[in-house]
Amino acid sequence: MFRLAADVQVYLHREAIDFRIGINGLAILVEQAMQLDPFARAVFAFCNRRHDRIRLLFYDRSGFWLMMKRLEADRFAWPREQQQAVVQLSSEQMHWLLEGIDIAAMRPHPARRYHSVG
Repeated sequence: MFRLAADVQVYLHREAIDFRIGINGLAILVEQAMQLDPFARAVFAFCNRRHDRIRLLFYDRSGFWLMMKRLEADRFAWPREQQQAVVQLSSEQMHWLLEGIDIAAMRPHPARRYHSVG
């Protein structure tokens, strides 16, 4: 299993896509439909209609990576927020999603920053 760096932005495309689309088509979808830069330090996630497959697109310094995960019996708990076409997640939430955890039900505690002990 791979791990995303904690500082990497993760964006989910809410609508299901046709999984016959390749790297070039997904990069265009990121740029035009999601209004984001496909060359940014970010991971872009896409799901199929049945929610049993997920694709991750990201760019490193020399080219694009396209990763896919297929579930044999289960489905991904894709976010159901209807207001947004693009959902932003932390890398930790992305790992939860890949592990089958419903991220709408789980929220991490906020990071606390204190100036003094007393």
